[in-house]
Amino acid sequence: MHNIIVIGIAGGSGSGKTTLADKIIEHFGDDIAIVHHDNYYRGYKDLSYEERSKINFDHPDSFETDLMIEDIKRLKNGEAVECPVYDYTIHNRSSETVNIAPRSIILIEGILIFSDIRLCNLMDIKIFVDTDADIRLIRRIRRDMETRNRTLESVLSQYTATVKPMHDLYVEPSKRMADIVVQEGGKNAVAFDMIVNRLEAHIDRGNK
Repeated sequence: MHNIIVIGIAGGSGSGKTTLADKIIEHFGDDIAIVHHDNYYRGYKDLSYEERSKINFDHPDSFETDLMIEDIKRLKNGEAVECPVYDYTIHNRSSETVNIAPRSIILIEGILIFSDIRLCNLMDIKIFVDTDADIRLIRRIRRDMETRNRTLESVLSQYTATVKPMHDLYVEPSKRMADIVVQEGGKNAVAFDMIVNRLEAHIDRGNK
């Protein structure tokens, strides 16, 4: 497969980047494949659940980004890949993998994807979703309590200990790498239309 375009969507936890990514995927259907940076969290099978729950998951070192880079390169070369799957309920990598086939559009999503210049260099379009910190925290609390079996106390403790400090240290500074900064993620209809138009033009050129 030729003429593959790679777009990256980054932003803080709860910023709305997944909502934006989902809307793009819904629009393009079979023409797009998504790769989540979260699925490349390192496996810590030798640690207990309690030990794993204390890991700083918001630091770049908690990701196996080298593997992700290799997978993106293979997708760009037209090869299918077996991507890892991360299970948030056990704070560990699942034994399962997911097969991802190359598509005209490869979408990479994650909070820290712009913090590694090697990953940035694989992207044709870099989008940063920028949302107020209070809104991001509220969304994170709801998400983690409803879908990840977390207590309010554990979510707030993690936020103050690692999420906010790492956001300030790594995520926010990585915004300078973005080609486009989108306010309010998937709710920004103007930005969504601009992104879709750019990607549709790319697909049209590839079909000629």
